[in-house]
Amino acid sequence: MRNVKIGDSVTVGNGLTLLGGPCVAESLEMCKRICGYLQELCADLDIQYVFKASFDKANRSSVKSPRGPGIDAGLELLSEIKSSFNVPVVTDIHESYQAAKCAEVADLLQIPAFLCRQTDLLVAAAQTGKPVNIKKGQFMAAEDMAGAVNKVREAGSEDIMLTERGTSFGYHNLVVDMRGLATMREMGVPVIFDATHSVQLPGGLGNASGGQRQFIRPLSRAAAAVGIDALFTEVHPVPDEALSDGPNSLDFEQVKTVLQEVKQIYDLTR
Repeated sequence: MRNVKIGDSVTVGNGLTLLGGPCVAESLEMCKRICGYLQELCADLDIQYVFKASFDKANRSSVKSPRGPGIDAGLELLSEIKSSFNVPVVTDIHESYQAAKCAEVADLLQIPAFLCRQTDLLVAAAQTGKPVNIKKGQFMAAEDMAGAVNKVREAGSEDIMLTERGTSFGYHNLVVDMRGLATMREMGVPVIFDATHSVQLPGGLGNASGGQRQFIRPLSRAAAAVGIDALFTEVHPVPDEALSDGPNSLDFEQVKTVLQEVKQIYDLTR
């Protein structure tokens, strides 16, 4: 498996990594609060850390749902987090034109699950020279993600990671097939478990997605036992007040427990 370097301080595949932060970049103050806590927690647990926040949530359930600060203000915020905390940052891109601009700030570009088959988006991300994290679509079999990996490789990049985030199971529900983690690792790339989106209930609240936060902890432990290189979690001081994905986000105490347990299992499986 090829290790993937993110910024100057993180090498995915060489120790457990956390990609964590709020779903959407609500404010600089909020992002600093979350980043500061997670950075200190990860240092205590010997976990590498990458700050995550989205400048735009382009696939909200309702047109009235908050989407974020937008690309210009969002990248300015991420740049401030990056310099203030000396931490790598990752954000989602939804359109091909966003790739080069985001690569000026972000150390890792993330392809949302719904867009994992979008050839132009994958190629644009690859051509920036930044590593690319592709989330497996809820509609995709794990083995079919080889197509996405090959698109990025053929565009000139070998720094690729794949993320498991659940598979559609009827309406408003996701299940996690842990076999997918092993299948995707066979493609020669690091694998990530998205612990919080995997318990999402898409559209489950009618005009918003719901979530089953109580299952994040057991699913994270199971994924660590199967074998992961990184964990992805969305974190908020008060999840029920978050502007996006609150029902499937973790508060500070919850993420601490999850990371402690995942790290113990990760160390046992090395």
